[in-house]
Amino acid sequence: MDAIQLLTDQHRMLEERFNEAVDAADPRERAALLAQAGDHLAVHVAAEEDLFYPAVKAHRTEDILLESLEEHLSLKRLLADLLDLPADDSTYEAKLKVLREQAEHHHREEEEHLFPQVRRCIDAGELESLGLQMLTRQKQLLREGQPRETMAGQTEKATAL
Repeated sequence: MDAIQLLTDQHRMLEERFNEAVDAADPRERAALLAQAGDHLAVHVAAEEDLFYPAVKAHRTEDILLESLEEHLSLKRLLADLLDLPADDSTYEAKLKVLREQAEHHHREEEEHLFPQVRRCIDAGELESLGLQMLTRQKQLLREGQPRETMAGQTEKATAL
């Protein structure tokens, strides 16, 4: 699968999952939905940071990538805060909404600025190969269990390029 299409499809899925979590009335259901969304966010971010960003860095995308990495750091911090917070805490819903909004903003930035530039610089075969590598890495992380928990240890500073 094409790497950009994979990431774009995952953006839509993440937005849907965050919306479901925000809309959940029961705090336990909200926490469970956030845990699922958090796992998907964690593997998505890992694939971008470990494979996609390094692969496209050489194609005049460094400024966009640095901003994306800072946005990832913000998402990691919000997710870590939420995972440590009881789902019935008075600030839980507000933090969850901020996480959703920041994720949506990050997705728009990538789709409007980074992805078109990458499409112009990297051929379809390379994007296909990169997409398969990313999908393999994501499946591995999901098999290892609760990838959202690894994000809590990644909140000190943005990942380096």
